[in-house]
Amino acid sequence: MAITKNRQSEETIVKMAKAAFPNKEIKTIKELTEGMCNVTYDISFTDGSESILKIAAKDRTGNMSNEVALMQAEVSAMQLVAEKCSFKVAEVQYYDQSNTICDGDYFFMEKLPGDNFFLIREGLSEEAIDGIDMEIGQISKELSTVRSDGFGFLGEDTRHASLYEFIKRMLTNLISDAEKRDIDILFDRETFLSRLEQDKEAFAMVTEASLVHWDMWEGNVFVKDGHVSGIIDWERAVWGEPFMDDRFRMHNRRPKFLEGFGQTAFSEEELVRMRWYDAILYLTMAIEVFYREYEEKGQYFWAKEMLEKSMKER
Repeated sequence: MAITKNRQSEETIVKMAKAAFPNKEIKTIKELTEGMCNVTYDISFTDGSESILKIAAKDRTGNMSNEVALMQAEVSAMQLVAEKCSFKVAEVQYYDQSNTICDGDYFFMEKLPGDNFFLIREGLSEEAIDGIDMEIGQISKELSTVRSDGFGFLGEDTRHASLYEFIKRMLTNLISDAEKRDIDILFDRETFLSRLEQDKEAFAMVTEASLVHWDMWEGNVFVKDGHVSGIIDWERAVWGEPFMDDRFRMHNRRPKFLEGFGQTAFSEEELVRMRWYDAILYLTMAIEVFYREYEEKGQYFWAKEMLEKSMKER
């Protein structure tokens, strides 16, 4: 299990809940084990209500350089989406960055209705899956209308004037992270950066940054009655290009999602950018295995294989 999971005692969780909801009493506390970074609890109260508690790591020991103020990014993204988009995100009910009760930042949020798409997908018909994929595409398209005049991570104020500058920063950070832990990522720094430089012009046409979830795979989608009921885990959100999201990666680019997004074919420049976004995701997945100290290394070998494919295609 990831070392970033900052589990807390029942006594501490009760204190956190009392600060957030002074008039409520906890009935049950259940850890949700699906997530791979922050620890999350389902809290039920004696009045019949429920909330989700999410707790950040107490330090950056298990984090990589591109993981910038993840909890602040997540809260900011959810608040932006709630204000500007029609699709559902959980309401942030209480956010505490004081570290007075808990040694990590934490927030309580509304519990979304429905089931995790990843966990129920096998039991759904292809028709039902196609419909949900279409809706996720429509959600991704709507999200792209939330704009910023600079590119960067939501968890910080730094903004880059160009998409290329931001992508180069993300790639350089990943290379540095791998070098620090002596992780084999197939190519050296010079090879990665020189190849990116060769493709610089492909990024120039993207002049305005959009809000990107970055990790909208099935495990972060909730479904109820055959429709998307909410999107979770916004901690990796960035100001970038819509094609940066997981749904556009080579292993996950489903036709009905693209149809819902409204674009099923791509220019050569778009494909060049998407291959770099492939590489950044696969680098991230390979390197995090060692920063999170996962016991099982299967993700590393899969991501390394996918990285090799993405770099061959560019």
